Amino acid sequence: MITSSVAAVEPRLKITEIFRSLQGESSLVGWPTAFVRLTGCPLRCQYCDTAYAFHGGQWMTLAQVRERVASLDVRHVCVTGGEPLAQKACLGLLAMLCDAGYQVSLETSGALDISAVDPRVVRVMDLKTPDSGESQRNRWENLAHLSARDEVKFVICSRADYEWARDVVRTHALDRRCTVLFSPSAGQLEPVQLADWLLADRLPVRFQVQLHKLLWGNTPGR
Repeated sequence: MITSSVAAVEPRLKITEIFRSLQGESSLVGWPTAFVRLTGCPLRCQYCDTAYAFHGGQWMTLAQVRERVASLDVRHVCVTGGEPLAQKACLGLLAMLCDAGYQVSLETSGALDISAVDPRVVRVMDLKTPDSGESQRNRWENLAHLSARDEVKFVICSRADYEWARDVVRTHALDRRCTVLFSPSAGQLEPVQLADWLLADRLPVRFQVQLHKLLWGNTPGR
């Protein structure tokens, strides 16, 4: 009798880069962190600083990613992109890293469903402002899935962007759900201008600038 079987195929991810640096954003800013940057993104924000991750990359199994992260000898891991949730195997990677004892964060555009992300993961979710060119892609249903450990980020390009983001925070009481972050878009809005607006409006959000850009500029892998 002839029998046949199909071996299970280990999930793979297309990876642009894995590197160690300081976390430059979110409430985890300053921590030595292993960054796992996945390839590909369905959005094209006009201020994107990681367009090099839209294409290329190399296929790696989850075990290979875990081995590379382990070699970097850090406690914190940030899975980013591109848009990491555009690859289905990302969910398995996040759970695997949590199981391995890492403190894991996910940087996501907010255009894709976050409900299936392991609850141990800190989800840092963008809400795209009008000047990003992609605000129509915001998945507003994601707000219902946010927990107190999660964070929502707005990248602000102009006064109009700021007023839009301010109204979203107030309308949805985002500061009562999670940490809210406002960042000036590099080269498009002076940080001090955004800081002044936040103080004038007494908005209950956290101002941030990108620490890694202050230190190393736009150098990939930093």
